[in-house]
This record gives sequence, structure tokens and C-alpha cells, in this order.
Amino acid sequence: MQSLNWRRVAVVLSVCLLAGTIAVPAQTFATLHSFDGSDGEFPFAALIQGTNGILFGTTNEGAGSSGGTAFQITTGGVLTTLYSFCSQIDCADGEHPSTLIQATDANFYGTTCCGGANGHGTVFRINPVRELTVLYSFCAQSGCTDGNGPLTALVQGSDGNLYGTAASGGELGWGTAFKITLSGRLTTLHSFAFTEGSGPSTPLIQAADGNFYGTAAGGGAFGNMGTVYMITPAGSLTTLHSFNGTDGNTPNRLVRGRDGNFYGTTNSGGANIHYGTVFKITSRGTLTTLYSFCSQSNCADGEFPRDLNSATDGAFYGTTVGGGSNGGLGTIFKIDSSAALTTLYNFCSQSGCADGSNPHGALVQGTDGKFYGTTENGGTNRRGTVFSLSAGLKPFVEVEPASGKTGQRVKILGTNLKGASSLTFNGTPATFEVISGSLISTTVPPGATTGPVQVVTPSGTLTSNVNFQVLP
Repeated sequence: MQSLNWRRVAVVLSVCLLAGTIAVPAQTFATLHSFDGSDGEFPFAALIQGTNGILFGTTNEGAGSSGGTAFQITTGGVLTTLYSFCSQIDCADGEHPSTLIQATDANFYGTTCCGGANGHGTVFRINPVRELTVLYSFCAQSGCTDGNGPLTALVQGSDGNLYGTAASGGELGWGTAFKITLSGRLTTLHSFAFTEGSGPSTPLIQAADGNFYGTAAGGGAFGNMGTVYMITPAGSLTTLHSFNGTDGNTPNRLVRGRDGNFYGTTNSGGANIHYGTVFKITSRGTLTTLYSFCSQSNCADGEFPRDLNSATDGAFYGTTVGGGSNGGLGTIFKIDSSAALTTLYNFCSQSGCADGSNPHGALVQGTDGKFYGTTENGGTNRRGTVFSLSAGLKPFVEVEPASGKTGQRVKILGTNLKGASSLTFNGTPATFEVISGSLISTTVPPGATTGPVQVVTPSGTLTSNVNFQVLP
């Protein structure tokens, strides 16, 4: 089997979002960094915020042997390259990395679509001193029954293990779902059949029921338009929905809404045929199309939407790869619970697209309330950018993990936490230690109930972005 062509797959999986679009004045937008190749180029994946308050991300190409990079960048725009991929002979360390995650052991984990000992992708770890360890090289089994070409971020399950998908390989060749320990022991949980979905290439999300939910880019009951599925930690898979084109085609990742339902976008399909949708789906598979892109003249509302982000105001924020008012080079949008869409920013608003163009990765909302993201192209060097957008949302705290039992130790992430005088779980006081201005360590106190976590700081009271769920 041949290694997947990352750029080709990325283009195939790219696309838009909307619903009753409302144009608004420009938000507070800032370009934090323009890549020049020596520090990476063409960032394709989403950023994450680490426990130190700094943003972390990857570029698809550039630096060293052009295998991509892992980097960190402050919210003020100071970028440091952490690792250049394909630094080893035959790219044994992998090439073209996806979105990083930071696990409970403080290390960063991710996948590469290509490279590794067998040329078909890896799972890797980067520690705080920038040392990379390849935990697993795919296609280690005959016929790549263990998977081939992972294209997306991992997720750490409630059991401490990492879960993810490979876009191809498996017993039937249509992709796999897998579990891997932090030490690198991989278990293939499921090999996809075409009717269940093919090319699973979005992150899994673990719900309160303990099961994982995800999407497959192709396959399904209506040809090759993709599916939404549920998979248990043991690997039993149920297809919840098969897209048929009119309700979307080629779905992106799922996010949870405050109502307990899942929300997402499709790269294409919808009422306007080619341009993508926003949808809601229940855990039982009832799907509602909320918006079809390119509903405005010349696709001013965007086309080919990417992943959604669930923000602290209860709305969803995202980007479109194309469309908008500046020659079809992408937008940032907001869609609320009533399916009303607001275009917040049109890329290539600056001369020479110095502000970037064609955003692919999901937005991340920092604990300062701002959104951060990347563009694949544009910038002063035309190799992509990192940007921020302030939409007027307030700072907050984030609890990791977002659920736990009484007595369990958790982390509170935030901004300007030094001097914090009180921490409560839905009103129940907890003892805590301020580790830094961005991190508090605490335990779930006896008597705590499900609800918001609040931290009182010298600058005001910060509330968690989601309710912390106290487990029995």
C-alpha cells in the first residue's frame, strides 16, 4: 500500500458553514505570526492552549526536510519551534503532523499521516524539553490491518489512554479506530466497513455515557458521503447517520453543545449543492440541518466550512476555507442556537493577504476569551499565519478533565490566576494551590455537585466554560 498524500487528502477533506447571515463591523483581528518556511509553513491543524497558557500547534510542511514542525506561540505572537519532523533518516520520526493534545502527564501527543518506520504514519510524544519519541509506527502488521495514515488529533479517554483513528488500512481497508497507551501499546478497536463510513479523519469525542462519537469522511448508505458514528471503548460501532448530499457531504469533527447534542459541519452538500452545512445530531442519530452555506450572493457567507468550536456564550464559531467578500479566501463566522449566522471576519482584507487566507484548522478559545487560529496560506510570506480574534467574550477558567469523582485531582486553567482567594465547585468550597498565573491545582471537594466552577481573583470572578460533571 502506498503512503497517503497529505496535501491531496487535506484538500479533499476541506470545506463551509451558515444560517440567516448577518453582516457586522470588523472585529478586533490581529495577525500574530507569518510563517516563512524556516519556522514551518502551511499550518493546517488547530491550535491548543497548554497548561502554561501558551498556544501550541503544528505546520504541515517547512523547516528542515519540509516534514512540518511543532511549535509554541505566546498570545503576544512570540513563536518557538519545538521540533522539525523528518529530521531522521527516511523520516522515521514521521512527517506532516496533525493537531497536538496535552495529556495528563503534561507531555504533548499527536499523529503524523506519513513517515515512521513503515512509511504510513506515527503516534508520537514530545516532552517539555522538546524531545520527540515515536510511540508507534502504523502498518506494522501485514496488509496494514493496524491502520494507515492517521490524519487527526488524539483524545485522552477517561481511562487515561489515547484514542484515535487511521484514515485507511484495517482488515477491510477503509480505516480503523484504535486505542494506545501513553507508553505506546496500540490496540485496534475497530476496522471500518464501507457502509459504516470510510476515511475516519476527525477527532473522536467522549461523551458522558463513556462512548466515543466521531465522523467518517466517506462511505455510508448513500455512496460515499460520510457518516456519524458511535463507538464503545471496547470497539463496538453503531452508525448513527449516513449523509445523502442534501443534508451534507463529507462531515468534519463533532462538538458538544450545552443542550447535550452534537454539532458539526460538512465540507460540501446541503441545500446549495456544493458548499457545506452546519448540523445538529442527537446521540440517537436524529440529524437537523441548521444552515447551508453559499446562501448569499457570490457566497458572501462563506463556503466549505471547517470545524466548529463551542464558545462560552453558547454559540458556535468556525471558519470557512472559501467564500466571503474578498475573492473567496475564507471567513470567520458565528452561528447561534437559532441558526442565525454572523460573518465576523473576511480573510484577505489586507493588501497582499497579509492577514492570511484559507483557514483550515478549528478555532480555539483561549482562557482570555479571544479566539486563536491559523490560515494555511497568506501572510507576509504567503506561507500561512497565526491570528487572534476578539469577539467581546470575557475571560474564563477551564477544568481538565471536565468530569471527575470526589477527591479526584483536577487542573484549573485560566489567565491572571495569581492571588486567587476562592475556588468553588457549584458553590462548594475547595482547597487549592496556585501553581502559576495560568494554572491552579485542586481536588473535587466532598459534597460537590455538577455545575460551574468559579475562581475569585483580584481582577474578578472567573467561571468555567462548561459545567463540571461530578461522577458517582
